[in-house]
Amino acid sequence: MVLPGKDECPARKRPDAHPPGLGPAGKMRFYQEDRKMGKRKEWDEIRIDDLEVYAHHGVFPEEKKKGQLFYVNLVLYTDTRQAGKQDELTLSTHYGEVCHLVATWMQGHTYDLIETVAETVAEQILLRYPLVQALDVEIRKPQAPIGLPFGSVSVRLHRGWHHVYVALGSNMGDRKKYLQTGVDAMRERKDIRLKKVSSWRQTAPYGGIEQEDFLNGVMEIQTLLTPRELLDYLHEVEQRADRKREVHWGPRTLDLDILLFDDLVMESEELIIPHVDMQNRDFVLGPMAEIASWVRHPVLGLTMGQLYARLTSGKEIIHTAD
Repeated sequence: MVLPGKDECPARKRPDAHPPGLGPAGKMRFYQEDRKMGKRKEWDEIRIDDLEVYAHHGVFPEEKKKGQLFYVNLVLYTDTRQAGKQDELTLSTHYGEVCHLVATWMQGHTYDLIETVAETVAEQILLRYPLVQALDVEIRKPQAPIGLPFGSVSVRLHRGWHHVYVALGSNMGDRKKYLQTGVDAMRERKDIRLKKVSSWRQTAPYGGIEQEDFLNGVMEIQTLLTPRELLDYLHEVEQRADRKREVHWGPRTLDLDILLFDDLVMESEELIIPHVDMQNRDFVLGPMAEIASWVRHPVLGLTMGQLYARLTSGKEIIHTAD
């Protein structure tokens, strides 16, 4: 994966008044996207308060030996509409089972940090219950060995499934085999769910370097990984395919690029989301329009279908820089 430097892509601004996922007052909001209608609604919530678990977590040996009480607060973000309409438990998430899962996990494992307890509890719930799209988890430790009067200490975090689109490309060797290697790698991890894969398209090379034509496509995944963690994994998969980074825009066995990550807009030295200039690349927009024509570009505000129609009609190139 080759990304331009900051001088090649100036800072961009979203057209809306506040960052993605934040309300006008800056309060985090959690949304379900109705992809066919292009609308979003807030998730329903299942709350579990003050679940009491006696477990053995802590840095000090006495904490691991004697144990202490922990309290767990959970908010599960899900869709309870069908369960509520049909009065059917199988259409919802069984909060009793969730409580027992949390207690069994915390009592069956020992960690130094309640940060680790919170992370692992969140992961177990998200992996076990497919209707839970995101959650808040708080681990309270009221008997922490601080040596001063206090009420409680706790760690609170939010975790959830992210919706991501990844571009694939290859123009060396057995191109289809390399692309399939990229697809199969998404099935290797429990924290990645492969949802869709576009058809492969043969396209001319991009960037002015004389080389063989590419096979390109796009895959849709859900992941619990952060953008940086996903980027690192994609680099690992490229390295397995003997990817060399010797020539900018040069030939490659396998190229994996994050196109969209939820509605995130970010720039760092290593990663820019949405992917730079994707709105002007046929080999990106064609596959995107095939599997996700309704998804909107978080900066431009146009759907993949609209962007592809604009590109193929020969309209003026759209730039995202100020």
